Amino acid sequence: MNNTMKGIMLLLISAFGFSVMAAFVKLAGDLPSIQKTFFRNLISAIIAFGFVMYNRESLFGKKENQPILLLRAFFGTLGIIFFFYAIDHLVLSDADMLNKMSPFLLIIFSAVFLKEKVMPFQVVTVVIAFIGMLFIIKPAFSVDIIPYLMGFSSAVFAAAAYTFLRVLGNREKYYTVVFYFSFFSTVVLLPFLIVFFEPMTGKQLTFLLLAGVFATLGQFGITLAYKFAPAKDISIFFYSTVLYSTIISIVFFEQVPDIYSFIGYVVILSAMVYMFFRGKKRSPERS
Repeated sequence: MNNTMKGIMLLLISAFGFSVMAAFVKLAGDLPSIQKTFFRNLISAIIAFGFVMYNRESLFGKKENQPILLLRAFFGTLGIIFFFYAIDHLVLSDADMLNKMSPFLLIIFSAVFLKEKVMPFQVVTVVIAFIGMLFIIKPAFSVDIIPYLMGFSSAVFAAAAYTFLRVLGNREKYYTVVFYFSFFSTVVLLPFLIVFFEPMTGKQLTFLLLAGVFATLGQFGITLAYKFAPAKDISIFFYSTVLYSTIISIVFFEQVPDIYSFIGYVVILSAMVYMFFRGKKRSPERS
């Protein structure tokens, strides 16, 4: 198995991990999103702590990288809270697809804040993706639109977090970045957890702990995948989360996305496939 195939396999495993995480979050039932986020990141922090200690690296990174690490952790935490809210109130695959708008938003943020050049085909894919998103949201002037807006907001904050990760580059070890984010989220959310805590059954607690385990699997899987192969060669496979989430929605929650959502999935995935192959086509020109 060559490095590209290893990267693809790790990305498929990562996508499966994040999809199962979302399923356990939904199975945990009617608990505050902050409470779910706390336990999800607590487990990630513990596991990442073990990696940092094993490799004898810094827990909180270099002094000069603190502003970037802090902003990445802040926006990442908001992204997870809004994503978990969407998971609880939408068909699982709808929430997942809205969250997967983040790569398209990353193009916009990178152009605005990092002054990266945006190619015409990237503009086309962003427009197409937003059209697909409208099929999923089905805009209406009612409170029913709030969970969809939360799902889209999760993509906005995730894209902001990824933007700061791009600024960070390879200046820190991946397990240090994961620990910093998870520890920050756990500490910041602790006061809110105490104030808004709702008693949990043993089953609910187990589901949240398992969500944390599978989230960590997804986090390390995607990080290691990009160590074996460039994102431009394998990133498209991360969208397998939509397939996993759709199957989980139908089999375990008996939630079938409506026809408009399916159209939205096809439109957004088509935009991603187009951007993926255009990006690969251009890469030899830049090298």
